[in-house]
Amino acid sequence: MKYKQLTEGLRYQISLLIGKDYSLSDIAKESGVHKSTISREIKRNQLENRYRTVSAHKK
Repeated sequence: MKYKQLTEGLRYQISLLIGKDYSLSDIAKESGVHKSTISREIKRNQLENRYRTVSAHKK
């Protein structure tokens, strides 16, 4: 499997789906990214238990 860097658009999609209470598996299916990638992305970019799209993309 080839590494795929997340785009700003994908990060906004992740944020939207989190807000709709989608599971990690469902977010992965919708975005076409492996669920472990989604999990790591959320863990790395959470602040006060909220996923931060803008700061995630700046990193």
